[in-house]
Amino acid sequence: MSEDHTAAPPADHNTVNPFVIVSGAAEFIDFVTAVFDGRESMAFRIPDRDGLLIHAEVVVGDSSILICDRKPDWPFTPAFLQVYVSDSEAVLDRAVARGASVITPVSAFYGGYSLARFRDPWNNLWWLYAPEAADSHERSSEPSNTDWQDSEPSRVYTTIVQAMRDLRAPEMEQ
Repeated sequence: MSEDHTAAPPADHNTVNPFVIVSGAAEFIDFVTAVFDGRESMAFRIPDRDGLLIHAEVVVGDSSILICDRKPDWPFTPAFLQVYVSDSEAVLDRAVARGASVITPVSAFYGGYSLARFRDPWNNLWWLYAPEAADSHERSSEPSNTDWQDSEPSRVYTTIVQAMRDLRAPEMEQ
């Protein structure tokens, strides 16, 4: 048996917390707080000498997203974020209203969940998981996680494959 090398995290953090680096961290914070009902931990908003944010934190549910501004000489590094929500359609609507684009519409998924995906204006990709009962519209039929390789590619599969092929730095940064 292997030894557990983790430690108990501080309040509002989990053992693993995502760090998102974007051009326009303040606007990204506004996006996350509006779309996911997050709250910024103002004690952690730390500007760097150049005025860009070197560290900020937004709490979403029981997790923290760590955020900083991308420096001019840093490469574009997209984030890939998974969030469990109660109503993925409502979250998609709020995200789209703030400039996001839908990658995968709400679709049936295994394990009793629906899955949806969007790309935010900074070209980060978000996976939304919601309990199946929360979404009340037509579902695609998704294969179980044991027979998916023997079936036609699903919308859940094809949309992420295409989104990854198309992933680039936002236009303003190229």
